[in-house]
Amino acid sequence: MRVFLDFEASSLATDSYPIEVGWVMEDGSSEEHLIRPAPAWTDWDPQAEAIHGLTREVLVARGEPHGEVAGRMMRVLAGHELFASAPSWDGKWLSVLLRAAGYPRHALRLRDTEVADMAAAEEILSPGRDPTEAAAEAAQITHTVRERLASPPVHRALPDARWEFEAWQEIRRVAWSARDASVLSGSSSLLSGNASE
Repeated sequence: MRVFLDFEASSLATDSYPIEVGWVMEDGSSEEHLIRPAPAWTDWDPQAEAIHGLTREVLVARGEPHGEVAGRMMRVLAGHELFASAPSWDGKWLSVLLRAAGYPRHALRLRDTEVADMAAAEEILSPGRDPTEAAAEAAQITHTVRERLASPPVHRALPDARWEFEAWQEIRRVAWSARDASVLSGSSSLLSGNASE
């Protein structure tokens, strides 16, 4: 199953760490977790705090222990396809979380959400069509939908993950519409071609 995931973090520094994670499964189910910093996690950027609105005090008071969050992610997400809009950053924070909890850093892997978007559109558009043509149409649909739905990120993990999931759903919907229109026009052409034989 595809899963759309997002992290918020202490900063964009080398020693930054995850402070919140949220994900939305392909079936629409979701989870979000505030992450209590591990003892060695001391980085903090007031500018990042101004963006996501979470204070370190809130994380210490209300966050779940980092090991519990990592364990939950391993139980729920292992074996699924994980996607993030910024996989280099989100992958870094996922790795920090897993390592701090004693899991291998690559126990869970993230790929770019664009891969999920393109794959979804191509799966729908490809049957019975030239692969190059289907890929080009999938790219156009993906670009158009994302441009139409574009909005600034909320900078909270679950809403941002949900936006990625909803964009993916819309790409699938538009691809199905394009396929239906193509099938109908192809059927009409076939009928008229048969009539002339």
